[in-house]
Amino acid sequence: MTAVNDTVHTVPTDVGSLRVRVTGRGPVAVLWHSLFVDSRSWYRVEAALASQRTLVLIDGPSHGGSQPARQLFTLENCAAAAGQILGQLGVTGPADWVGSAWGGHVGMVFAAGQPQRIRSLAAIGSPVHALAARERLRIVPLVGLYRLLGPVRFLRAAVADALLTPAVRAGLPGAAELVTDTLRHADRRGFYLTMRSAMLGRPDLSGLLSRITALTVLVAGGDDPMWTAASASAAAGCLAHGQAVTIPGSRHMPALEAPDELTSLITRFWAAAGSDVTPPPPRAEGS
Repeated sequence: MTAVNDTVHTVPTDVGSLRVRVTGRGPVAVLWHSLFVDSRSWYRVEAALASQRTLVLIDGPSHGGSQPARQLFTLENCAAAAGQILGQLGVTGPADWVGSAWGGHVGMVFAAGQPQRIRSLAAIGSPVHALAARERLRIVPLVGLYRLLGPVRFLRAAVADALLTPAVRAGLPGAAELVTDTLRHADRRGFYLTMRSAMLGRPDLSGLLSRITALTVLVAGGDDPMWTAASASAAAGCLAHGQAVTIPGSRHMPALEAPDELTSLITRFWAAAGSDVTPPPPRAEGS
């Protein structure tokens, strides 16, 4: 289906000027990507979602066409930026939010702080806990090496390994290239500050869950050691209207790894969010 809207905007926000692309038709849905990729990472699900929603695809700080970060920032700053973007676009009613990893974290903060602006929240591969000690022991040295050496090959490989399953990296080489392209071309200082802000500085968000009133689905990849099905289910139990779904065969980025399953899940979830009756949890295909 041909999109009614297809425009690009540069919007000044609390975290710098951010590139925003608007495409699709219907009610508004905000899409915020994962760390290490930009809004191109939705390309395998974009057409199907744009047939049902007007998509507001945001490039986060230091990603894609957005301004590099010049100082550390918080998830609250990112949520404020999303609100500023919607205001600049003239969006006054509630929107659906679809966030991958970092984008899911921003969505949680946005939904808790501005509940009147959220109709539904889909957080994909977005652990609610802060980095565990063992995760920090592995990740902090890699961030330090990036600061010293830049996006050298072994660091790019480590990112691809963390985000994508081996089967996807082998069978869809373009996905691995996409998840390292932003790292390879980003402003080094800005990206370092963004990694510190969005990853190393990410707080425990479990205390926010009880404040989220929108219908919410927490999506876990079947092969994601940082956000397991059990963890997602436990977090969903703290939500007023929460569900947890696992997508087999994916790690941290189902939008790239399992686009058909994720599209089906989200479109059914949107249909549920628009109804007056809370439905049974949506199921990923094959689960």
